[in-house]
Amino acid sequence: MSDQVPVPHGLPTDRDAGPFAPPGAISRLRDARPVSPMLFPDGHEGWIVTGYDEVRSLMADNRFSSRQDLGVLHVPHEVPGMPEITEPSPQVPGMFIAMDPPDHTRLRRKLTGAFTVRRMKQLEEHITAIVERQLDAMARLAPPVDLVMEFALPVPSLVICEMLGVPYADRERFQADTARFMDRELPFDEKMAAYGAMSAFLAGLVTGKRAEPGDDLLSDLARDEDLGLDELTGIAFLLLLAGHETTANMLGIGTFALLEHPEQLAELRADPGLVPGAVEELMRYLSVVDVLYRYATEDLELGGETIPEGSTVLVSLLAANRDPRRFADPDALDVHREARGQLSFGHGVHACLGQMLARIEMRAGFAGLLRRFPDLRLAVPAEEVQLRTNMQIYGVHALPVTWTATA
Repeated sequence: MSDQVPVPHGLPTDRDAGPFAPPGAISRLRDARPVSPMLFPDGHEGWIVTGYDEVRSLMADNRFSSRQDLGVLHVPHEVPGMPEITEPSPQVPGMFIAMDPPDHTRLRRKLTGAFTVRRMKQLEEHITAIVERQLDAMARLAPPVDLVMEFALPVPSLVICEMLGVPYADRERFQADTARFMDRELPFDEKMAAYGAMSAFLAGLVTGKRAEPGDDLLSDLARDEDLGLDELTGIAFLLLLAGHETTANMLGIGTFALLEHPEQLAELRADPGLVPGAVEELMRYLSVVDVLYRYATEDLELGGETIPEGSTVLVSLLAANRDPRRFADPDALDVHREARGQLSFGHGVHACLGQMLARIEMRAGFAGLLRRFPDLRLAVPAEEVQLRTNMQIYGVHALPVTWTATA
């Protein structure tokens, strides 16, 4: 079985199977060898895990470490101008997604109260109001418009800025820096400059909140004397990045997917009660956060393979969510599917802290968009929609849409 497909050299990223499907090489690898060796561009002999059961098992096993300071960082794709890395990178303060317990537990626990189901339910009405205001603004424009700029990006940006206490007027700055930092094809020094600019902006912001706290999440954290300013800055970076990038891309490419599946779109229009389940299905079907990193802290068995200590392991959520061993007819978008168990929010101790917030935003966003624009359609041929194949979070760079405007 293992010799049916070659060992990949670098992470396959060519969306040759269509804009919504995993790269064909990834799907073939999952079907032939769901735990496979992979040769990194720097020569490191690492692994890639693509099967649903194997991914879920790995993410529940803390011996597969999330730390990126245990060994040399191996990147699965070429980065222009990236210097040779010969030493482990230092741990970034506050960046708890790249930590293991107990450090991860200590920092994450500081945030759990802000993201409880009860707290998110209290925010739901306010989030729906934000969605409706953005739809009002979009309706006043003459079509065609870019759905990303007018709706998909503003909604989660407004929500996370309010929650964190980040001035929304600064959105263009942090969105531009985020885009440069996440661009796989951008020269290394430009990516680092964008990261530095965003960190400096947030360091100034949290310093101000420690001096004069307000009524927001970053101010609450700033009152905690156990957190240093560097930790506050790292936490702010993580929450701001995750809080707008992932949901914005899901709203954009999720709308694209629905417009390209008119029968599924019609089902949702006919029965808005299907929207919560459809959000889970779109998360599974699209998997915009496609790859996570882990590091083997000892020799480990997974899926019948032995992964040696020191190996960098890529986890493909994109492939796992399309595994036919877990989901029947996985390449079909089906808004009636029971898609719970999809792995787009992760699994184990690193499961996405803001997943309930993201679900509320997407439910309100898709429901409102379909209700307010009953004849929404693409304004360009589907093949002209520019895909974010160069970005670490997948989606569309822009989505030109139109509708029949009423007087």
